[in-house]
Order: sequence, then C-alpha cells, then structure tokens
Amino acid sequence: MSFEFDPWRSMSTASDVVALSHASPERLAAVQAQRLARLLAAARRAPLHADRLAAFPDDAPLSELPVMDKALLMANFDDALTDPDLNLESVRAFVRDPARIGRPMSGRYAVWESSGSSGNPGLFLHDPGAMAVYDALEALRPGWSDPRASWMGAAPGGRMAFVGAIDGHFASYASLERLRRLNPWLAPMLRSFSILQPLPDLLAQLDEWQPTRLASYPTAAALLASCQRQGMLHLRLSQVMTGGETLGPSQREAISAAFGCPVRNSYGASEFLTIAAECAHESLHVNTDWVILEPVDREMRPVPEGSFSYTTLLTNLANHVQPLLRYDLGDRVRFVPGRCACGSPLPVIEVEGRHDDALHLRGARGQWVTLLPMALSTVLEDEAGVFDFQLCQHDERTLVLRLGAAEAGDCWERCHEVLHRYAKQQGASALRLLREPDIPPQRGRSGKVQRVVAHASVKPDAGGGTGGTRGTRKRPRAAKTRA
Repeated sequence: MSFEFDPWRSMSTASDVVALSHASPERLAAVQAQRLARLLAAARRAPLHADRLAAFPDDAPLSELPVMDKALLMANFDDALTDPDLNLESVRAFVRDPARIGRPMSGRYAVWESSGSSGNPGLFLHDPGAMAVYDALEALRPGWSDPRASWMGAAPGGRMAFVGAIDGHFASYASLERLRRLNPWLAPMLRSFSILQPLPDLLAQLDEWQPTRLASYPTAAALLASCQRQGMLHLRLSQVMTGGETLGPSQREAISAAFGCPVRNSYGASEFLTIAAECAHESLHVNTDWVILEPVDREMRPVPEGSFSYTTLLTNLANHVQPLLRYDLGDRVRFVPGRCACGSPLPVIEVEGRHDDALHLRGARGQWVTLLPMALSTVLEDEAGVFDFQLCQHDERTLVLRLGAAEAGDCWERCHEVLHRYAKQQGASALRLLREPDIPPQRGRSGKVQRVVAHASVKPDAGGGTGGTRGTRKRPRAAKTRA
C-alpha cells in the first residue's frame, strides 16, 4: 500500500492553510509554537538530534538550540533520519535512477537533490505530511489577493510550461512530475522543457506547444524574454512564474514587458519547497505557520528587523522524517517592518541569494577592491541592457564576460564601457575585460546560472583593505526560490 497521498490528510491540511491565511499574528505564533514542540519531539527520535538536544529541556527556546548545515546533515545522514529503514546508500541509489523522478521512495517519501552550487550537494527526504503542506501552500497561498497566481486559479484549457533542468531529482521538476502522476486530468496541461538543450530546439518546442503560463528560473525567463523581443519566440502568456534564483527589478520589468504579462516570484528550496510566495503587490509573504526563518549575523545572532542578515536559519515544521532545526540556508534575508497593503497577516521578507560571488580585484595602486555581485548585475542589466550573461574572474585584474546567443550583437561595447566605468568608480581602474564570444553562460546540472563567478585562488591579503562594497540599487524582493 502507498501512503504517499491521503485525500483526507490533503483536505484537512488545505482547510488549515485557508483558515490560517486570515489568522492574527498572535494566532500564527501560537500555532507555530505547537508545531515546533511536535517537531522537537520527532527530532529526538533521530540519533543525531537526540545527541545534539540532550542538554536542552523540551521547552528550550529555539534560539538557544544548536545550528546545523548541509555538511553536518550529509556527514551524519543516516543518524539525522527518524525512519531507521532509510540510509544514505539506498537514497543515493534512488536518485541515480531517472525513472524514479517524482515517484515516492518506500511508497511514501519524496526525495530531492540540491544542485550543489556551493560544492556540497544535498539529499532531502520529505514525508507525506510535509508534501500535503507544500501542496496546500502551493495551491492556496499565492492566491491571497490574486487568484491567477495559484494553481487553483489556472484558466480552463490553460497550459503550463516548466523550463529548467529535467535530468535529476530537483525539487521543482520532481514536484511537477509528482503532480502529473497523482492528477492524470492535470497532466495534459503541464509539460517540462530542458533548459540545457540547444536554444533553437527549446524555442521550437515552446512555439509548437504554446503554453499560456511559464515557470522557470529568472535567468532562463530573461533569456526567453530576449528571444521574444527579437522575434525568435512567439508566446502569448498570461503569467510568468519565477524562482530558484534572485529576481532583480530590471529582470522583472524586462520579462513582463517582453511577454506582456505579470511576473510572480516565489522563494523556496530543497529543504522547504514553499517558504514564501508573492502577492499582487510583489511582496514575498513567509508561510510562518509551517516554517521559521531566523535572519542572523556571522556569529548566528539575530539581526534587527529591517536589516539584512549574513545568513538565514530555517526550521521546517512540516517534515518529521528528516528534521531540519536551525538549518543554515546561506541566503541573506530581511523582514520588512509593517504589514503589506494586500492585507495578509503573513510577514514580508526580501531575499538576496548567495549563489553569486563577490569579486576581489587589484586596484591601480595594488590595493584590493571588492565588487559586489548585486552591483555588477545591476550595472549590466540597467546600463548595458543585457540579462543573459556570466562574468567570470580570470585573475586579480582580469574578468571574462560571456554573453548569451539571444543578446544583441552590439551589446559588447556597452558592457565593456559600463563595467570599466563602474570598476573605475570603485577603485579598480586597472580592470581588464575579455570576451569569450563562442562560450555562452554555463548552466550547472540544475539548469541555473551563476552569473558572477570568482576565481578560487584570488583572495585578498589578510591585512589588505577592501573598497567598492556599495551596491547600486534597492535590494530585490525575491531570490533563491524553487530549487
């Protein structure tokens, strides 16, 4: 018997999600505390957590509990699970089989792999209760003030195209395949397309199928928007949904203008699929009844409301098979003070993913200068008008720029001009910029692009000063979202 999907559990969870969408902050806090207590009780069944929590009473505040990260989780994989029948070897064997993408392990557990962009890929298991929560949040929460933003608001006869990596157990693709399998009536409306295939093939497939809605990573959506502007793609979309990477304001504007439709962003990860979803006011609302986010500094101390964190700790209240307690996500987050104009009681966050690198360059006088990835992306997007690019460091004075095939042929000169001007302003006037015209931006196995890539061997001297750390625009309201 498969325990993967229980209609009664699904209905009950959906009802709970709807009810708490209108709850007061005090009610949400009380529910969060109850669910945290249940999670801690479940976590103590896993040897890793039993050891780490042994010195803490059952009612210890979450902020006093130890922090965990992906390295700790993977090094102690078996001991971090509450089901003794599961182990790392069997999970790795499961994800090696592409025929199992979107299917449950042991008849009940969803298995997702992270892309490993940080050099440390992870494996994450989610129990049926957690999947019911993700399903309900995905279907109901984005529709708080705009029903078109949710699956429930899909127009009859509409078609959804997911453009991403489809050769691995990645959360977005595996979730879509699971949805197709569990809902045969929905399967004809959903189709996935590989972002890693040759661009002409991808464009031809999309033109032939003619989706009404598109879901992809911001970099991929921006690439397709550029193709649409140049007449290489001919889609009539009602909505574009993005996630998995940082979505900048200029990217959003370019995508929306090219397709003539709104762009809705979400924030999630392999660790928790639906951390936050965007309302019609372009605010990311955190699902605090099921997930706890702690923005912290380098010493893992809480940062004030309204300030960006060094990193963010996630506690997944829904998943009991692989408990994640104060798990270091690596994203920079800030909670926005006040309440959103849409009326939702759920708090609003702004997120800056940490997928891109800061670049450390030598200035004309030999001093170290730091160029932030957000600032570099802003310069290329806002001033040069390019969105499909990858900027790679070659040495301490040289950067290499790769431009996508859909970018205009004359944009190199603009990129060269604006990057040199910005670098000079920041003190890096000795910058050399090279072009790799025959190499497009390189996507990782997950289909995502790291747009700004540092050279591993270039590091500032321990005593050297840095400059140029100021950005050039307001931080975006969205980031890493769908893994």
